[in-house]
Amino acid sequence: MNERNSTLAATPIESSQLPQADRGAEHMQGHWVLAQLGKRVLRPGGEKLTKRMLAYLPIAGKRVVEFAPGLGRTTRLILSAGPAGYTGVDRDEQVVKIIGPLAASVGGSCIQADAAQTGLPDESADVVIGEAMLTMQSERGKHAIISEAHRILKPGGLYAIHEMGLAPDNIDESVKDSIRKDLARAIKVNARPLTAAEWQTVLESEGFEVLWSGVEPMALLKMRRNLADEGIGGVLRIMRNVLTHPDLRARVLEMRHVFNTYGDTLTGIAFVARRKA
Repeated sequence: MNERNSTLAATPIESSQLPQADRGAEHMQGHWVLAQLGKRVLRPGGEKLTKRMLAYLPIAGKRVVEFAPGLGRTTRLILSAGPAGYTGVDRDEQVVKIIGPLAASVGGSCIQADAAQTGLPDESADVVIGEAMLTMQSERGKHAIISEAHRILKPGGLYAIHEMGLAPDNIDESVKDSIRKDLARAIKVNARPLTAAEWQTVLESEGFEVLWSGVEPMALLKMRRNLADEGIGGVLRIMRNVLTHPDLRARVLEMRHVFNTYGDTLTGIAFVARRKA
């Protein structure tokens, strides 16, 4: 293992260090429930879609900003590609504490700020990356964050997102409403996934041109996806925690029911878009 890879090697994160660790399981947001159980890839399309997205980004030698880096799985992929600079942005103090040392080890940083108001200079980034965070925002919130990405990117800079999608594009509005209500109950967040056409429209409305998009199944709680994302050791850790934490297990079963109910409709979707001049 070379020096860079050694520096970026994953280190264990104690459950007490995770965001919302002070909340009861019934009040914890769904992705942090999964993190408490030991899950480390918390992206709708899994690490496969993240890697497909990153393959379209020229990260080496570029200034990269990552919105909502979470537990740092994607951060490590970004840093291993050799950016000229890295800044993580998250409003949760616990995430900043997790990502800060990792970023600092290669000369980067992580700041505590809202992705809609980062405080970063205009046109200071070549690439902005955000995963599994726009879905959790209202329509107004989505636009605010995408607008901020546009502001901090230089003209021609790239914005990559990996979010929850809905299919097909002509899905009935009543089905959308049912999905949003059931997701809100299950994951304790007012999640508002969009169709591929809707995601593209909101990106274009904020001055971006879509260059690439990709889709993977929304299989966050499927065994095959977890083996691919977490490895056998990670899956065994998760299963052990599910069996020994009945309060967290109840939440997972609720989420799994919703994901299975809408399995043909929910997707993981990613876009790479270019800021127009």
